[in-house]
Amino acid sequence: MLLQSLVALAFATLTTAQVTYQNFSGTRLRVDNGTYGPEIEEVHYYYDQWPIGIAVASDGRIFTTYTRGSYRYTLGVVVNETAEEPYPSLALNLPVNELNTTWHGIAFGSDNANAFISVQALYITPPSNYTSRPETLWVLDTGRPTVHNAQGDPSMPYAQPGGPKLMAISLANNTIYETFTFPSTVHYPSSYLNDLRFDLRPHLSGTSGKGIAYLVDSSNEGRPGFIMLDLGTGESWRRLTQDISVLRGQQDVPSYQGRPFYFRQSGQPVNWQQEGLDGLQLTTDGERAFYSPLSTNVLYSIPTANLRERDTNPTAELDAHSNVSSHGQRGGNANGFEGDSNGLIYQLIPEQNAIYAFDSSKRGNGQTQGFVRDPRIIWPDGASIGADGFVYMNINQLPFQPDWNFGVDTRTHPGAILRAKLPNGGTKVSTLY
Repeated sequence: MLLQSLVALAFATLTTAQVTYQNFSGTRLRVDNGTYGPEIEEVHYYYDQWPIGIAVASDGRIFTTYTRGSYRYTLGVVVNETAEEPYPSLALNLPVNELNTTWHGIAFGSDNANAFISVQALYITPPSNYTSRPETLWVLDTGRPTVHNAQGDPSMPYAQPGGPKLMAISLANNTIYETFTFPSTVHYPSSYLNDLRFDLRPHLSGTSGKGIAYLVDSSNEGRPGFIMLDLGTGESWRRLTQDISVLRGQQDVPSYQGRPFYFRQSGQPVNWQQEGLDGLQLTTDGERAFYSPLSTNVLYSIPTANLRERDTNPTAELDAHSNVSSHGQRGGNANGFEGDSNGLIYQLIPEQNAIYAFDSSKRGNGQTQGFVRDPRIIWPDGASIGADGFVYMNINQLPFQPDWNFGVDTRTHPGAILRAKLPNGGTKVSTLY
């Protein structure tokens, strides 16, 4: 009788404490709640076009980009909690039917150097202490829109000179005041301009004294590397093309929301993500550039002096390859970078719904640290540090887009801009301008 009572009691205990799928209220186990770090705030919601790049001005204006396609415009400004509008005007966006052309059956993006084709990335520099530049929104246009054939299969036309460009917009009067284009020997037809950083100090070796832009060529077709642009002369050159540190990770299978991801593009066999060099950030003294491909877990850096070295030095490229430093694995693929005044290199980690940080200052311990993680961070695709000491990030659910899933779109509106407060009073880097 006593034995039967004990068995009944044990059974009752088990049934009342039962833990079922997605119901952890009765568990005794440690549970991953998906969060750590500073509080995440929801700033803006996207209900129209899905965003890519982001930049936050000193007056609080938020600018966003949208790769084209069929989108009506490719550069916008947030106007309220749920809407954006073309910036500086809709007229500066090429109509969809003018985005690409063909030559002998080969598709090319437009060569129009005076209008936006497909803007990927943005960066804002404050009024310069060294030049006459005002607070400037730098606009990086790939010149390579995504187009679809009659079956709905996507493709990206090759670039032709004039289309890929860097444009400078004065935020004081909202006008374009300078445009830079690239020769085909520097920006290849298969190049893809992905990110950008600036150093406007006049003493930089290898420059005319008017500043330099460091640009990322992520080239899915296999020739990624860095493009440097002298902002005084308009000359441009390449470094680290196809170095192992800029190449995509071979047969890399990341996981998003706990599911292995393979690249499934309509009209193509199942494959792996092809993108190479992606994120870029300079140290606060401008002496090193930190970077990595999208589809590897390793963080790299190189002295910026090696990137600025010209081809008049016959060993410039050899020297650059020799001076690449690996900082080891960081725990996930990284999509984009930002950096703050404390020397922290922030890396957007879509696999972990997180932002990681690497301390590039002398106090750093050589380890990547977690900064913030939240289940709402579903593919952070761009980040920008505002004057208010927050890091702002675009959330666009990119792995669920139709072009990566045999034409099936499983994204759910809205997309979002989220923000988190930086640690230790960190703010936007200003020492290089």
